[in-house]
Amino acid sequence: MSTVTETKKAIKGGEFLIKETKAQDIFIPEEFNEEQKMIMQQCKDFLNKEVYPKLNEIDSMKEPKLMPSILDKAGELGLLGTSVPQELGGFGMDFNTTMLVAEVIGGGHSVAVALSAHTGIGTLPILYYGNDAQKKKYIPKLATGEWKASYCLTEPDSGSDANSGKTKAVLTPDGKHYLINGQKMWITNGGFADLYVVFAKIDNDKNLSAFIVERSFGGITMNEEEKKMGIKGSSTRQIFFNDCKVPVENLLSERENGFKIAVNILNIGRIKLGVAAIGGSKMAISKAIKYSTERKQFGTTISHFGAIKHKIAEAVTKIFASESAHYRASQNIDDAYNAFVAGGMDSAKARLKALEEFAIECAILKVHGSEVLDYTVDEGVQIYGGMGFSAEGPMDRAYRDARINRIFEGTNEINRLLTIDMLMKRAMKGSLDLMTPAMAVQKELMSIPDFGVSEEEGVFVKEKKVLANLKKAGLVIAGAAVQKFMMKLSEEQEVIMNLADMLIEIYAAESILLRVEKLIHQHGEKACEIQKEMVMIYLHEAVEKASSAGKQAVYAFAEGDELRLMMLGLKRFTKIEPYNLKNARRKVADYAISKTEYPF
Repeated sequence: MSTVTETKKAIKGGEFLIKETKAQDIFIPEEFNEEQKMIMQQCKDFLNKEVYPKLNEIDSMKEPKLMPSILDKAGELGLLGTSVPQELGGFGMDFNTTMLVAEVIGGGHSVAVALSAHTGIGTLPILYYGNDAQKKKYIPKLATGEWKASYCLTEPDSGSDANSGKTKAVLTPDGKHYLINGQKMWITNGGFADLYVVFAKIDNDKNLSAFIVERSFGGITMNEEEKKMGIKGSSTRQIFFNDCKVPVENLLSERENGFKIAVNILNIGRIKLGVAAIGGSKMAISKAIKYSTERKQFGTTISHFGAIKHKIAEAVTKIFASESAHYRASQNIDDAYNAFVAGGMDSAKARLKALEEFAIECAILKVHGSEVLDYTVDEGVQIYGGMGFSAEGPMDRAYRDARINRIFEGTNEINRLLTIDMLMKRAMKGSLDLMTPAMAVQKELMSIPDFGVSEEEGVFVKEKKVLANLKKAGLVIAGAAVQKFMMKLSEEQEVIMNLADMLIEIYAAESILLRVEKLIHQHGEKACEIQKEMVMIYLHEAVEKASSAGKQAVYAFAEGDELRLMMLGLKRFTKIEPYNLKNARRKVADYAISKTEYPF
């Protein structure tokens, strides 16, 4: 089953900064078809039946077979094979549908971690990089859940710097096996996995290679389960390989291609983690909204108080914006995939190429989704008050489980650095023309501002100008930073983080605006009044954040006349007309409260 999307001219990754995207060209969650909605409901039923009644049991880990048995049930429902082609025992769904599954299951606490590790970093390296024999041997078992998968990359001395791993693989004298020796840590599903994708250096190679290692090969021992702050029900082990004998045919892809495999699989992991965090956010805010309608203080339910409404509206708006951005990007990935396949590319290669194309957006969304989740669970605790701090209430688990997401799949700091690094590399290679628009903005800075009133008609005309100006602010500061630091920009991590924050807010603000514009075209303005308010709330906050990040960046490298000119430019490009955000938030909160859950 695959959702058919017509092959349109696929945009390039990172291009959102220099090109205007049209609302009709993006996918919005309201466009999911009936089959996708049925899959969404199936995922919700799975959580309600198999996961939520057992949360304490899962977290206690007293029953080692509980998590594998839950994954078995997920396998029976087809939830482990959504992205696996039909000929290998899966359902061959498009990327958007696999994102939808990841989002809903994202509300499943430790089960979400186990399931996403199995279907993502456990299965996909073999699906995308395995040869035919490897795929036929392993993928059907993984798609049904008969075998569980794990991914062994991190070591005690190599976390973010994955390629510095010390695990070694040496060919046996008869040339038939590799002997793997080394130690891996923080291995999700490590305690019960039947199969490990293990990264090691062959002899004294500079780069990692990857191996498919069956637990039954022997030479594998492990420490006790890690004691963790959250996701307590997720099996996390240190794993030791002591002369683990791996057949030569289990080398995955080519020698020294392991680092590339790790990087590309993490691209997928990032956007999937971001959307899973949105699923977790929806669950947390729904519980908080419901609680606010039940808890009484000063003779009324706390949902009547402005301070509570503020929290609800902020969380709902951030979730809606992040959700908009995730499905915008995942459809871009699907469109690029369809274009590559139409051009004759092999399916697995096309999927990787499409994900690589949008690696910038994947990094942005991992950061945005995980930070929206942290904001939401934090305010969820606050709305619950004393019960929020009690282990008897649901926010205790939600709060603790959320925290790992800013560390998983590359820390948010690494992802911020990567966002700008990838953008700059594409500009240097000429695959993304940042220089022409950046020079045009420099020129505009020297000219007299245009104070004319726009004659254009349509939805969000002024707001689109605000967005266009935000992009100019990002371009001019990035351009000035590159000129100032040249090849040493990578050493100025604080400035890079500021630039990344500007980019993240631009992408999210544009995504929510385009989604609501498309909804208005479909249903009319009156039907989208609440969504319009959310655009205004998010855009105003994006302008403030971009302005603050921009100032910090400029202060870090400019002085004298250059500083004055850049601050004038930043002021010009971060202008937005006043809007009553208190009233806007109250409307959004009242709507959510009337539905007693996240309402979209």
